[in-house]
Amino acid sequence: MTDTNPTAVPPLPDSPVARNALALVRRTESPATANHSVRSALFAHLLADHRGARPGHDYDPELLFLACVLHDIGLTEAGDRHQRFEVDGADLAAEFLTREGLSSADVDAVWEAIALHTSTGIAERRGTLCALVHWGIGMDFGMDTDFVSDATGAAIHTAHPRMSMATSLADEITAQARRRPEKAPLFSITAELLRERSTPPHTTQLEAHASAGRWGN
Repeated sequence: MTDTNPTAVPPLPDSPVARNALALVRRTESPATANHSVRSALFAHLLADHRGARPGHDYDPELLFLACVLHDIGLTEAGDRHQRFEVDGADLAAEFLTREGLSSADVDAVWEAIALHTSTGIAERRGTLCALVHWGIGMDFGMDTDFVSDATGAAIHTAHPRMSMATSLADEITAQARRRPEKAPLFSITAELLRERSTPPHTTQLEAHASAGRWGN
């Protein structure tokens, strides 16, 4: 493990828009999904530091937090529209951030990062913000976390417990798709989760991957 400070958990941003985004997530998402969103932001920040990405030069730390913390807002009641949850979430986040006064360029950057967060092989090619959001979310499933110390991981999970987050996510995604089949277009992650939930033993690869990973489900 390579943490200089083994319990160095990044602080959450304290700007008005960051506070309002976190409050929105805590108010509208399930506790498990909200905690996953916050942990993803913390892991993305740690990864940026680990890779030497320069805040304010290579990426905007506030936009990174906003994209991570809002990336599953499409799984809320307000986000349950008629597109795949990533796009519905990106649209809802864009509406919220526009009301908060962010520039159209910043809103668009967050929209893209949220819309592409499940798109492996694409998100990594769309700039530092998209890549960090995608990788930070992956780290919460236990991917590429070797540089994070056990102490830091424990501190993050003490503050933001896991609460069987992969099961919660799979349940929320598939419940939306059952109500609105158009949210599960062929070959999407939602369509695959729905197929797995409908086939014995009804455990999705999302859950299996998390359970076998460093942090568990």
